[in-house]
Amino acid sequence: MNGSRRGLTRRQFSQGLAAGALGAGIGLPSLAQAQGGPVRIGYAISRTGAFAAGAQVSQEPNYLLWAEQVNAAGGLDVRGTKRPIELIGYDDRSEVETAVRTYQKLMGSDKVDLILPPWGSAMNFAVAPLANRMGYPMLAPTALSRKLIDMNLPYFFSLLQQPDKMMGALVDMLVAQGVKTVAIVYMDDLFGLENFAALNLALKKTNIEVVERKSYPLGIKDLSPVLRAIQDRQPEAFIGITYPPDTILASRQAREIGFNPRFFYASVGTAFQLYRNVLGPGTEGVIGMGSWNPKTSPGAKAYFDAHTKKFGKEPDRWASGHSWAALEILQQAVAKAGLERKALREHIAKTEFATILGPVRFAGSENASVPGTVSQWQNGEFEVVWPQNRATSKLVAPKPAWKAA
Repeated sequence: MNGSRRGLTRRQFSQGLAAGALGAGIGLPSLAQAQGGPVRIGYAISRTGAFAAGAQVSQEPNYLLWAEQVNAAGGLDVRGTKRPIELIGYDDRSEVETAVRTYQKLMGSDKVDLILPPWGSAMNFAVAPLANRMGYPMLAPTALSRKLIDMNLPYFFSLLQQPDKMMGALVDMLVAQGVKTVAIVYMDDLFGLENFAALNLALKKTNIEVVERKSYPLGIKDLSPVLRAIQDRQPEAFIGITYPPDTILASRQAREIGFNPRFFYASVGTAFQLYRNVLGPGTEGVIGMGSWNPKTSPGAKAYFDAHTKKFGKEPDRWASGHSWAALEILQQAVAKAGLERKALREHIAKTEFATILGPVRFAGSENASVPGTVSQWQNGEFEVVWPQNRATSKLVAPKPAWKAA
């Protein structure tokens, strides 16, 4: 595969990682000091294209930080033997076909020891069956798809809360707040359609009236006509099932036209530092998909601080935490089961793991430990506000008036 077209070559990527570690005063362990040579871990990720905004916040930075930290500590523990990590990463260009071909190469001719997953529901939906067929455990932190869970792929494990859980939590919160009317916009792709279906199913169990439902295509540049039409219907809650650029677009244009319902929900992307940077004080009271923040656990605070120090930007308060938890699980599993992939898969399937999100275990392919959650921007932090037993702050309702950036 041409590294200049699809990503860095293996040597360039390893040298870049080493240079980054040395720049921070941390060197990679010498291969001469390791028994068995490096553990080769391959992946494809969106560095360019439509999915890059999410992938370069929620996923690849975590891969780099994790490898650096593990190598600085002497290497990956493989059943008692420390071995350095060699990351082999490529740009999938936000193209499903490119991602599939890349993973075929990594697991086929390259014969990497382990893989890390791509970003997003669509990419995981395409790659997971291949990884399962090749016998590579895949711990996915950004796959939000009940259909993928229901495929019952033994080697696939999803860390994110699935659409029924996330939409169920949102609807439960709205019911508890006495909301009677909502309006919905959603992305017309796998992510949007599954979440929209889950949201509709949850709403049917309530007395909440849906006054508007609108889909939109990938790459939309203007949502103001849709928002104006919704504004005329005066819903108590707005729900946007959106990708990061669209999350920002919907929020900015809602502020511009003065559309400020009691509850304004948009995701994914609400949990990003970028969202807060762009909207400034206008983020106050906005709710969306989030599941953790530095208050969640001491481990979460340590991860947050290390990420911010290395990259000069904060991890997002949803998928980034699940991405780090997936790496923690992989690391713990390799320490116990080694690199024999069937044994590794069995260990992951049967074990409860300690993570920054709390204990995590799987029921089939699904994270059975973390419930659906809702978070809200409050005073510069994306606080978990629902359910109450996982909350880091109380819900602020109604949403304050929009403020200028």
